[in-house]
Amino acid sequence: MMTDPATFLRQLFDRAVEVADPMRSLAGFLPEKPKGRILVIGAGKASARMAEAVEAVWGPCQGLVITRYGYARPCKGIEIVEAAHPVPDKAGVDATKRMLKLLDGLTEDDTVLALISGGASALLCAPADGMSLAEKQQVNAALLASGAPIVAMNTVRKHLSRVKGGQLAAATYPARLLALMISDVPGDDPAFIGSGPTVGDATSPKDARAILDRWSIPVPPSALAALSRSKVVPPGDPRLSRTENVIYAAPAQSLAAAAELAAQLAEIRTLGDRIEGEARAVARDQAAVAKDIAASLKPGDKPVLLLSGGELTVTRTGEGVGGPNAEFCLALALALGGHPQIHAIACDTDGVDGAAEVAGALIGPDALKTPGAAEALDRNDAHSWFAKAGSQVVTGPTLTNVNDFRAVLILPPK
Repeated sequence: MMTDPATFLRQLFDRAVEVADPMRSLAGFLPEKPKGRILVIGAGKASARMAEAVEAVWGPCQGLVITRYGYARPCKGIEIVEAAHPVPDKAGVDATKRMLKLLDGLTEDDTVLALISGGASALLCAPADGMSLAEKQQVNAALLASGAPIVAMNTVRKHLSRVKGGQLAAATYPARLLALMISDVPGDDPAFIGSGPTVGDATSPKDARAILDRWSIPVPPSALAALSRSKVVPPGDPRLSRTENVIYAAPAQSLAAAAELAAQLAEIRTLGDRIEGEARAVARDQAAVAKDIAASLKPGDKPVLLLSGGELTVTRTGEGVGGPNAEFCLALALALGGHPQIHAIACDTDGVDGAAEVAGALIGPDALKTPGAAEALDRNDAHSWFAKAGSQVVTGPTLTNVNDFRAVLILPPK
């Protein structure tokens, strides 16, 4: 029997996070520990947990991994450095310099294991020649506020970096490099996970400039100059010949696990694991689908559960934090207008929605009893509104990242 809808939806989210935990999922993708010198490097919100999982199998290893503040894990040999996300800071820049220095002088007898997850775009930070950290921070902040999809943002980031777009892999050559990745990008293209530091890049500076123009993203003159000097490594470059990239955890697996957990209690309809778009627009679309389903159900019918993943965006025009999952839930609540049969959850699996230390939110028929919903949406201030409503989902660091998780539950009429 189903528990109350909010508890049921939270259980589904927790299950989606659980199956993506590196301590549960990474070991099966590790080869036998290589002989000779091994270096473990990495970056991302899940990277410290990934390093912990590696040492659980291989024992203490030498290396350096950069993760978000608050996401460190105890490792026996691998050094864990915390830095800022989603806008980089000096700690990330300094740690990246040290990581690159570790790679100096590697030979073809050496092995490098790279652990890459979402968040690496900010945490692995080496501004392009001629750009300061402050200018890199300015560009990152503008990208985050633009509403551009993650693939577009990461295209720009690659061409303004000395480590992304295959450049980290090039720095490990001639050593063998195995990169294990957790995907947080729609479509699971490894070239855009963490801006592809170990993957050859087929985009051009012209592509990056077109993105800046399309989304009206302001950047300093130094960034435009840096684009003309881009050093991304193209696919087929000989320095990538000893690199293998493996995605071992992805959003589809987490949605499937949630669906399996719910299958006995609800009819599952999966809308896709790679949905993109403006959060409030996607919310309106899903509200329309949910209301149509609700109208078709009769008393005694099985509930229907709509599952989806991907990465939504927020074009910030107001003063709020603008987390896409909270904004989705708030726009959904407004579009549903207190519909008595519909409940929903939307959360980021890394526990951080936008720049807020909140995973997301839950809504039900009574959501709009808290006043000011429309005004909060106009201000991109959904997190503040859900805090007042008492329906935030706060997890703390989840130590993984397979992007957004959304579940809309439609109950039959009583």
